[in-house]
Amino acid sequence: MDESKRRKNEAQFKNWLETETGGRVYWFEVQGKWGWKAKYVKEVDNEENALAFRQEIYDDKNVLREIHEKYPLDKGHTKLS
Repeated sequence: MDESKRRKNEAQFKNWLETETGGRVYWFEVQGKWGWKAKYVKEVDNEENALAFRQEIYDDKNVLREIHEKYPLDKGHTKLS
């Protein structure tokens, strides 16, 4: 495992969960003006290599409204409701 990548991810994201395969799911949240929030989620394998990165948009009732998959392919915004 790349310890420098792990330290960088921990410093940038502050929140994470270990996965069953030894990887991690990192995230941090940014509060918006109108009560909505953006959650940035990065998934890595047990070597800290990025598997996926996305932005999730939640409304003021904490309902997931949009997902913007950015990595490995930028698929743009997908509205959920």
